[in-house]
Amino acid sequence: MRFEYCPYCGRKLIKKEIGDEGMIPYCENCAVPLWDMFTTSIIAAVVNEYKEVALLRQDYVSRTSYVCVAGVMKIGESAEDAVIREVQEEIGQQVEKLEFVRSYPYDKKEMLMLGYKASVKKRDFTVSGEVDSVMWVKYEDALSHLREGSVAWQLVKSVIEGEKAVG
Repeated sequence: MRFEYCPYCGRKLIKKEIGDEGMIPYCENCAVPLWDMFTTSIIAAVVNEYKEVALLRQDYVSRTSYVCVAGVMKIGESAEDAVIREVQEEIGQQVEKLEFVRSYPYDKKEMLMLGYKASVKKRDFTVSGEVDSVMWVKYEDALSHLREGSVAWQLVKSVIEGEKAVG
């Protein structure tokens, strides 16, 4: 979100130099700088003990590629709690172990996605209404189901490469 007007008083913002941050939208009336904001969300490569990753089809996201479990963090919720909640809500899996992989800026939707590897014990899926289908895919086949270069593709690639390095 990029501010043009002050969310507190409604006045049109000016550009003001703020330290080494450069020219920042600023409300002269409230004496407050208003940095651009983004939504913080999580994305998880859900993996099981058989070296498979859960890939979802969500038609509102893509009709041609699969995606990983993802969701927006709620106010007051940690990123780790958001991953556990989203994995349970979207595909009915219980997270046993959680590892942070890296963060991914997603400019297209003004988001910062926090990427995790979520390890589960394989069980049947229970899908939410926002998931059209889900399947377990062997690591060696997973990347071909994801849009190359997408955040999900980058995350799954990192998780697979990380497991190869460990053995």
